Amino acid sequence: MTLTVDDLNGYVERSLDADLARYLPDRDCLDDLDLSESRPIEPFLERLPAPAAAALAAFDRRVRSGELPEFLDIDDWSYGFDFAANDCGILDSDYETALTDDDVYSIGADGGGNLYVVLTTGQVAVWFHEEEVLEGHTRFDNLDVFLWSYVRYEAVREGTLRVTQVEADFEALGQDGALEPELGLLTSMRKR
Repeated sequence: MTLTVDDLNGYVERSLDADLARYLPDRDCLDDLDLSESRPIEPFLERLPAPAAAALAAFDRRVRSGELPEFLDIDDWSYGFDFAANDCGILDSDYETALTDDDVYSIGADGGGNLYVVLTTGQVAVWFHEEEVLEGHTRFDNLDVFLWSYVRYEAVREGTLRVTQVEADFEALGQDGALEPELGLLTSMRKR
């Protein structure tokens, strides 16, 4: 059966914990995060469509509980990053439209200083720190699809999944952030 984006609706609440336990079983928990200086999430949740708000609220509860396994480079600085306070600009993918902290909420990093952010549309994109831009070809339709994809990306890197076990699903989902020929998650997995 072909996996669809709709099949993953509710993934954060329904299956994220089980997938993390199954595919990344030896990861330490994020029990030493200090998010006291991160941006509050509630104002951003109010700007999201209901399904996106539910997914992000569920993810935020897991992050703040200290029980989420370490993945997605979630750290004090990368979660709820305050772009304005750090003098960082945010341009949309057209490289012209300026965005603000009201338009994005960061949920982690890629290990190279770039941030994964949720947009008010519910999409997830990568904010590239060198250009301070949200590249269009890095996007996922929503947080459920992004986290499903990222867990499998980490599992392939960890060796608990093989790329051949997930590539058909990645292709069926058709997410730019997974399929982009140079930077996509699937591209990175195939290079390993």
